[in-house]
Amino acid sequence: MRSVKLVRPDGSLYDYAPSGVPLVPVERAGFASRVAFAAAHVVVDPLRTAEPLTHPAIDWDATLAYREHLWSLGFGVAEAMDTAQRGMGLDWPLALELIQRSTAAAKARGALVASGAGTDHLPAGMHTLQDVTDSYLRQCEAIEAAGSRIILMASRALAAVARDSGDYASVYAAVLTQVRDPVILHWLGPMFDPALEGYWGSSNIAEATENCLGVIRAHAEKIDGIKISLLDAAQEVSMRRQLPDGVRMYTGDDFNYDDLILGDSRGHSDALLGIFDAIAPAASLALAALDAGDIARYRQLLAPTVPLSRHIFASPTQHYKTGVVFLAFLNGFQSHFRMVRGIESARSIAHLSELFVLADKACVLRDPELAAQRMRSFLLPAGVV
Repeated sequence: MRSVKLVRPDGSLYDYAPSGVPLVPVERAGFASRVAFAAAHVVVDPLRTAEPLTHPAIDWDATLAYREHLWSLGFGVAEAMDTAQRGMGLDWPLALELIQRSTAAAKARGALVASGAGTDHLPAGMHTLQDVTDSYLRQCEAIEAAGSRIILMASRALAAVARDSGDYASVYAAVLTQVRDPVILHWLGPMFDPALEGYWGSSNIAEATENCLGVIRAHAEKIDGIKISLLDAAQEVSMRRQLPDGVRMYTGDDFNYDDLILGDSRGHSDALLGIFDAIAPAASLALAALDAGDIARYRQLLAPTVPLSRHIFASPTQHYKTGVVFLAFLNGFQSHFRMVRGIESARSIAHLSELFVLADKACVLRDPELAAQRMRSFLLPAGVV
């Protein structure tokens, strides 16, 4: 294959010839040994978007087609989450429409979907704990009406108004006692969203963990599991071992997911990961291998994806969405590299050049010729010829 001229961090150019053999997963309905959600991105419609920074238009056909792709590989879809730019351009009215459309599509094929309920429709400013509770309940009711399971997202408004762990406990108690079915709790670390610093009432992770576990123990019958995204494998394992029976740990650790999902003699994590959007073929094949008890094959498939994931989620971590969407563009799932609120500009050309190389090494470029062509077209406006 003809080489592609790429960019190093110092601005110099080099030639790279893709050599990865694309992975070809088979369609499957799910996995036997793990529950696996992929947090899915949205595809913006750049031709209908008149005000990119404030009023994005969504390409619903391409957005739903990508969910069909994820479902076909056995994943559940975690809908309207951080990966979909929730709180970074995707507002509650658009999120609700996304949830409704995605849930209807999931029902049509008997697939799994769980959707994010938060408080992001509250206007800017300080609010009361009752405001936060009412906002959570409003979104939970809308998601239940759509027919989706609920992921109870971390709330910036709650982080801003809560004085201590008791305030968190009271809000979560008020919400959890009113939801219809068990929910997935969501703990997103400040590396993903700085506004969530001190969540659960403490910036000390050990104290915050104990506060969170208190909520879970008090309402275990209403909690299916908790997704934590702290990028700290030891902390996740420690918390996992303290969960009540029947409550799942869903890893959100995009640095260490391979070992956390595999687990140890005392348990394992299930998965709710943004990186599964980007590495779906490899993850699907790896989880199928795990179902078959072939741990060597599981490791062989996922090991090359970890450097790619760590690159995509490198600091500033909240801009990982740019890499996820760029890979979808390279793989032909969307015709352009444009994002809600113009976030495609959040990563450098050198960063995306390295992403191309790592994706090739992980064998997740499904058509290397197309990916190379699109990489050249992306680099051309920057003067790379």
